[in-house]
Amino acid sequence: MMKRREFVTASAAAVGSSLLGLEALAETFSRRATAPSDEIHVGVIGVGSRGKSMMRQFLRLPGVKVTALCDVYEPRFGEGREITGEQTPVFRDYRRMLDDARDLDAVIVATPLGYHAEHMVASLQRGLHVYGEKAIGLTVDDCNAIVRAARASGSWFQTGLQYRYAPYYRQAIERIEAGEIGRPTHIYAYWHRNYNWRRPVPDPSLERLINWRLYREYSGGLLAELGSHQIDVANWIFGATPESVIGNGAITFYDDGRETFDNVQTVFTYPNGGTLVFSSLIGNHKVGYQINIYGTGGTVELTLEDGAFYYEPARPNSAVPRELVERGVHTTATLATRGDMPYRGPGLPIELPPEEAGDPSFLASVAFINCIANDQRPFADERVGWRSAVAVALGVEAARRHSRIDFADHVGTSVEG
Repeated sequence: MMKRREFVTASAAAVGSSLLGLEALAETFSRRATAPSDEIHVGVIGVGSRGKSMMRQFLRLPGVKVTALCDVYEPRFGEGREITGEQTPVFRDYRRMLDDARDLDAVIVATPLGYHAEHMVASLQRGLHVYGEKAIGLTVDDCNAIVRAARASGSWFQTGLQYRYAPYYRQAIERIEAGEIGRPTHIYAYWHRNYNWRRPVPDPSLERLINWRLYREYSGGLLAELGSHQIDVANWIFGATPESVIGNGAITFYDDGRETFDNVQTVFTYPNGGTLVFSSLIGNHKVGYQINIYGTGGTVELTLEDGAFYYEPARPNSAVPRELVERGVHTTATLATRGDMPYRGPGLPIELPPEEAGDPSFLASVAFINCIANDQRPFADERVGWRSAVAVALGVEAARRHSRIDFADHVGTSVEG
């Protein structure tokens, strides 16, 4: 298997593990001619919307070839072959794919969340590198099993938390770590949309297969599918896994037989005193996607496409102006509202040179191939995936109970390292 990776080793070594060099690395790949014997072969388990999207990203890299497709829904095979441009071998059973496709180097797992642990553990046990979509597991036990399998396999595991590879996120967090907004204390994260998450079904018997995100057996709902990204950013900034979560959720907008909530609100508390407040709605999209990171000296706002820094003015020494104390005027509890209006001016945008820009999913794909080539641990490895997915699993449970959950009561001895 190492011979097959030699085509990227020389160019990857020049870039090293610098994530800001991934675009340059991709450009280097694109200029290299590769023989079939030098290709990295990738199998895909789950050729739905996300699986097809990741296939397109990986196939932008010359020398990477998708050589096996696995799904339980027949129409996906034709869709996948349209992307590969070949009569790629197809399998309805992932075990058959893992047994028969002996030329595989790596597997992309993009199946419904409830199947992640089964598919990821089996792939790791075959000695394959795994790019596993987030959240890595539906339950805490699932997450633990994936981490143990990754450790035992000697293969690399990368989770699909692609904003770990977004250059503007990395720049923002490096500046936060350097103290640019003081000590970060609170993160308010939103992902609000205005559509019902339901997909058309050609036959009623396919309802749970196609609309799996709406059913608890397969899905963690909004917190897993959307909030996992923002929870990961909070874990990254606070440098820890949450220690407790308070949750709430409901089916408010779409009374259509779904089981997962169409709105959820959670508050995560971290060991260092940090707090993450997360809200997701799919019935109103006014706020859209935002992560607001509040520090003692300023704020960072991140979106799906950009970010900006805002800085706090100097704090007054007293809530009551000195002249009011001296003159003894009468006032109410609030002296004036003008200072409490939302700030509507521009922040200082995060600026990146063109060579450091790029689609986060593509950069995550480049990073995964780079790690295979150089035998390097991925930045978004199984430990990162574990921290986010366990927080999701316990947040989902807290929202269902409308209660508080302490992580220590459910996680026990950590396997995430």
